[in-house]
Amino acid sequence: MTAHAQPNANGNGQPDAQSDGRAAEATVAPASERELFIAFNKLALQGFGGVLPVAQRELVEHRRWLTKQQFVEMLALSQVLPGPNIVNLALMFGDGHFGLRGAFAAMAGLLVLPMVIVLALTALYGQFADVPLISGALRGMAAVAAGLVISTALKLLTTLRHNPLGRPLGLAIAALTVVAIAYLRWPLVWVVAGGGAVCVALAWRRLR
Repeated sequence: MTAHAQPNANGNGQPDAQSDGRAAEATVAPASERELFIAFNKLALQGFGGVLPVAQRELVEHRRWLTKQQFVEMLALSQVLPGPNIVNLALMFGDGHFGLRGAFAAMAGLLVLPMVIVLALTALYGQFADVPLISGALRGMAAVAAGLVISTALKLLTTLRHNPLGRPLGLAIAALTVVAIAYLRWPLVWVVAGGGAVCVALAWRRLR
């Protein structure tokens, strides 16, 4: 695998502070469609309660295929498109590296084996859904899923430093979004369409 970014050296042959920062953000590319399939299959099988936190850890922290900033940008686009955001992300990432074959490889890794497992568990759940231990365990897993999403959001907060809107305004918009959805119960589609349009306009104005 080859790195997309390499640190520069100063006149003495030593990397300077700026190049050290770029080196920390350097990414590598998946070597093949097979590696892409294995990676997305691995993260899908770890995704109990939600794949998104595992995807961030696997793609950004472990394999370094994306920087935090790239992951946030791709996730943002995935969330405003129809369909599950993690599937959209897999399709975009695979297509970006290997075209249509990469998109299918990433999506297959994400869906095929987990689908078999889910179908088997669904059959079992139909027989044991009334068991108090099973229903209690499922309610407990909901709390774990919420914690995973919150932990991922906290990890990605650092990307607001490089956002055109800036950290204070970015945090304010995030807080307003939570209030609109969690407390005011506004429809998600209108929050995304309205809030997204405002954010795009503000970012475009600041980047002019």
